[in-house]
Amino acid sequence: MDARQLRYFLAVVDAGSVHRAAELLFVAQPSVSQSLRALERDLGSLLFHRTGRRLVLTAAGHALVAPAREVMRGLDLARATVEAVDGLLGGELVIASMPSQSVSPLTDLIAAFTVANPRVRISVRAASTPADVGKMLTTGDAELGVVAASPTAASLPGLAALHLEIQRFAVLGRDDAALPAGDPVRPAELAGAALIVGQQGTGMRAVADGVLREAPGSRFAVEVEHREAVLPLVLAGVGIAVVSDSWRVLAEAAGAAVRALDCPDSLVVSLVSRQGRLSPAAAAFHELAASG
Repeated sequence: MDARQLRYFLAVVDAGSVHRAAELLFVAQPSVSQSLRALERDLGSLLFHRTGRRLVLTAAGHALVAPAREVMRGLDLARATVEAVDGLLGGELVIASMPSQSVSPLTDLIAAFTVANPRVRISVRAASTPADVGKMLTTGDAELGVVAASPTAASLPGLAALHLEIQRFAVLGRDDAALPAGDPVRPAELAGAALIVGQQGTGMRAVADGVLREAPGSRFAVEVEHREAVLPLVLAGVGIAVVSDSWRVLAEAAGAAVRALDCPDSLVVSLVSRQGRLSPAAAAFHELAASG
């Protein structure tokens, strides 16, 4: 068993087929097939059930995924550590973030990090819920994550968390006329409002559900999974959105009206990581976040 075999194995797991894995690895398809067969011989177990062109992991294959990812993470960490001996001169840092928190505080953190480490490429991967962020860190698809959850929510298992900030909630309207005059706005004052809401399982959606209960005649006009569409929908006059106050600066810059929402709910925003040693780039990012 060698690192190349494990890399090819994981590529097939992630891509779903030998053909697609070969394309992503920029190698010939027979090379991937031969590597898988050699790995199966070394282990003495079938890793995939082959049904036509479709590959389905066997029990042994499922058991290998986590250790294989751990090996590849270790190799990436070793390479990055050596490359960073003379400073962070390159490499990549992958961060999983929930949509609203990619607006703030992640934007400011990335801006500060890139000033000090301009040659490190940062890749931000979208995750809808804290559980999604946790899964991406566990599988190695990201090294750091930014999550926002209720103060009473359970911690993500197996992950270390660094507190960043507390976010409260606000409402967005196309202009001042679209929102009640007071600031903050009480949920009951949104009676009859058409609401633009996100998907179930998020803090923003939970608050919007509360507004719906307290504001007579209000309704969900649009339910949208693509959080980046919320502000354009508001500006188009489709409805009012309940968002975390991380959106305030962006919304005001776009010309939308913003009011604080008078509700007890809040979000605890944290930078999360797997237990153990981080790559030099991730460690530098974590140190920057901790110093803020």
